Amino acid sequence: MPLRFLLSSTVRRFSSSAPSGGAAAESRTQKLERIADVLLSLTKEERKDYSTLFRLKLGLNHLVQAGGSVPWAGAGPGAEAAKPAEEKEKTAFDIKLEKFDAAAKIKVIKEVRTFTDLGLKEAKELVEKAPVVLKKGVTKEEAEAIAAKLKEVGATIALE
Repeated sequence: MPLRFLLSSTVRRFSSSAPSGGAAAESRTQKLERIADVLLSLTKEERKDYSTLFRLKLGLNHLVQAGGSVPWAGAGPGAEAAKPAEEKEKTAFDIKLEKFDAAAKIKVIKEVRTFTDLGLKEAKELVEKAPVVLKKGVTKEEAEAIAAKLKEVGATIALE
C-alpha cells in the first residue's frame, strides 16, 4: 500500500467532524495531533535523536546505527541490549601515520619498511602521503610496539 494512501486515510479519519468513539476518540485525535505538532517542531538533530530513541524503545536495536552518540542511552529497555556491544574490547587496530618530522623522514621510512613488505620506493611514497594508514588489522600488542618505535624516530601515530 502506498504511503500516500495510508497518510491520506489516516488524516481523513482524524479530521472527520464526528468520530465514532465519542469523547474518547476526540481526545485520542487531539493527543495524536499534539504529538505530530511537537514532532514537526523538532530540529534535525532532535529528530535524529528521537528516531534512535523510538527504535530502541520498540526493541529494534538492529536498526539503530552503531557508534551514534545518544545522550539518553542509559534509559529504556533497549539500553540493556546496546551495552554489551559497547563493552566489547577492540582486538584489531589500524596504525595510522598522522605526521612526522621532516628531519626524521628517512628514519620513518626505514622503520615502516621493517614491519611492511614494501620496497624503499613504495615505503617512501606511503610515508609522503601522511596522514595514511600504514597497517590494518594488527593486534593491540603489535600495534603498540610499532607505534612506540615510530614515535621514537619522530612520527606521530594514531591507533584506530
